[in-house]
Amino acid sequence: MMTEQDIAQFVQQYFLPFARIASMLMVVPVIGSRVISPRVRLAMAMLLTLIAVPLLPAFNAPPMLSFNMIPILLREVAVGTLMGFCFQVVFHVFVLSGQFIAMKMGLGFAMMNDPTNGVQTTVVSQFFLILTTLMFVAFNAHLYLISMLIQSFQTLPIGSGMLNTDKLYMLVQLGAWMFASALSFALPVLTSLLVINMAFGVMSRAAPQLNIFAIGFPFTLICGLALIWLGLGNYLEAFEKNLDVGFNFVHELIEAP
Repeated sequence: MMTEQDIAQFVQQYFLPFARIASMLMVVPVIGSRVISPRVRLAMAMLLTLIAVPLLPAFNAPPMLSFNMIPILLREVAVGTLMGFCFQVVFHVFVLSGQFIAMKMGLGFAMMNDPTNGVQTTVVSQFFLILTTLMFVAFNAHLYLISMLIQSFQTLPIGSGMLNTDKLYMLVQLGAWMFASALSFALPVLTSLLVINMAFGVMSRAAPQLNIFAIGFPFTLICGLALIWLGLGNYLEAFEKNLDVGFNFVHELIEAP
C-alpha cells in the first residue's frame, strides 16, 4: 500500500520533467499553434513525460511545496520555452521576408488572419508560413526536436543550476540573425522591384501625361508574383540552412556533444 510520502515522491519524479516538456510543446511551431487546443498539447506532454521519465537519470527533487522548488521549476520552464522559441524565430524569418516583399510589391493591404499566431499577416507571409510548416513536418524536424528535448535531460540534468547569461545572449543574437536572414532572403525580389520602380520614375518624368499609378501598380504586382515564383527554386535551400541554424542553437543551449 502506497503511503503519502510515496505518492509525493512519485509526483515529484514526474512534475519537473513535465514542466520542461510542456513548456516546449506550448511554444514550438506546428504543435504549439493556436489551432491545436491547449488540452491536446497538455495530453501530449503528459504522454511524453510518462514515456521519458523511466529513461532519465535519477535526480533528487526538493519537496513540492518548498521555496527550493521555485528556482528549479523556473529553470525547467525556461529550458523548454527557449528550445521551442528558437524555432519560432526560424519560422518568422520567412514570415518577415514575406512582409518585406508584400509591402514592396503593393500587397501590404491584403492581410489575412494567421491562425498559428492569432495576428494579421500579409498573404505572401501566410503563403511562406504554409510552405515552411509543410517542410518542417515533411523533414520530421518535429520528431528530431522531441528527441533533442529528451536528450536535454542527460546534458542538462534537473536541478543542475540556473542557465547562464551567455545562453540568454545567444537568444538575442538569434533575433538579430532573424532580421538579417529575412532581408537576405527577400533581397533579390526587393532589388528587382526597386529597379522597376526607378524605371517608372524615369517614365513619369519623360511622359508626364501617363498615369503611372494606374499602370505601375498592376505591373509591379505581376512582376512581384513572377519573382516569387522564380525564387521558390531556392526556398528549400534557404529552409534547410535556417533549420540548421535553429538546431545548432538548440545543441548549444542543451550543451549536446
